[in-house]
Amino acid sequence: MQKLADLLIQKIPALQSIPADFVYLAVQVVFALVMLMAFVAPFAGIISWVERRVAARMMDRVGPNRVGPQGFFQWIADGIKSILKEDIIPTAADPILFRLAPYLVFAGMFAAFVTVPFSSGLIIADLNVGIFYLIAVTSIVVVGILMSGWASNNKYSLLGGMRSAAQIVSYEIPSGLAILVVVFLTGSLSIQDIIKGQGAYPWQWYLFDNPFMPVAFLSLFIASLAEGNRTPFDIPEAESELVSGYSTEYSGMRFVFFYFEEWANIYLIAAVGTALFLGGWQIPPEVKTWASAFGGGVGLVLPHALEFATFFLKAAVIVFVVIWIRWTLPRIRVDQLMSLCWKYLTPFGFAASLGVAIWMVLFPQGVTAVRYALCAGAALTLLYFFYRVAYQVWYSRQPVHVNPFV
Repeated sequence: MQKLADLLIQKIPALQSIPADFVYLAVQVVFALVMLMAFVAPFAGIISWVERRVAARMMDRVGPNRVGPQGFFQWIADGIKSILKEDIIPTAADPILFRLAPYLVFAGMFAAFVTVPFSSGLIIADLNVGIFYLIAVTSIVVVGILMSGWASNNKYSLLGGMRSAAQIVSYEIPSGLAILVVVFLTGSLSIQDIIKGQGAYPWQWYLFDNPFMPVAFLSLFIASLAEGNRTPFDIPEAESELVSGYSTEYSGMRFVFFYFEEWANIYLIAAVGTALFLGGWQIPPEVKTWASAFGGGVGLVLPHALEFATFFLKAAVIVFVVIWIRWTLPRIRVDQLMSLCWKYLTPFGFAASLGVAIWMVLFPQGVTAVRYALCAGAALTLLYFFYRVAYQVWYSRQPVHVNPFV
């Protein structure tokens, strides 16, 4: 952003009379609003449509298909409907906290996107404590959820809020330990530095750096699902037990804010996993050199567009896996949820942290053969998975429609 601000100051004479710090701040605010309004907010709505289409496909039904082509504009219709609905505040509720809670949840989630790097130049603020900021600011969501459960003056809402707070606080430990191993390898808390420490090819990703990194990645992924209240960890809003949990008493747009946060959180989970373990926006150096060779604005914009597309595609794969898991696995019990965290993920997180530390002492430059072996193992696992899918399709003798829009 500073480069863009410097370019604007250089090209626009009127900006040269304004202190540079104010121009930097204005550029960051404008870019943040553009990213949130033009990308993050629409993407959260589109994810809701994708999730319903994927769920319908898994359940052998049609799904949304009335509003727009293939029902694509259903999320816009739902948003308009929610805005027009009456905003009901229960008589026994605490009116101030009840109104404030959805905005805290909303703000806590979207403030996290400040440090998400979409390319080497597309980032709102490259903080030197970026990953630390991300962990801290997403904790505001817990405050909002707990506040909504308390202020609703409803036993189901209170139980849902308490469950969510216990769940998120517990799973912060394994997710923090998984992030710690990446910080060990990079030596920096800046997310841009973490991505720059990796390469474009899979064997250059932190996921395959040493045998302990796949364990850390899996711990982070599972803990992120639990912190986002996604199935099979959606006990704070378990419909069969708590109606809708902490959001039971909400209606209209305030109700949508909770689900808006959940859908935006899906992309945030995918973006963090992509940045920390999957090479982020890195593209092959040859491709970047080729794209930069174009003259004028094309040479300036094309490398960032390719980096953005790379980052987006990696994140989209993880988003699909998150949706896939939700509509495949059943909800687990509270005791199972806590056992998974304290008996398995947390010890595995400590073991991965210790293992990476020892590995870095023994092999400061890493072991290339191990990287290739881990990468080949992942490729063979994927091949075996697709083989089993093909075999089951052949064995069932059922017609398969590959086109997702059928």
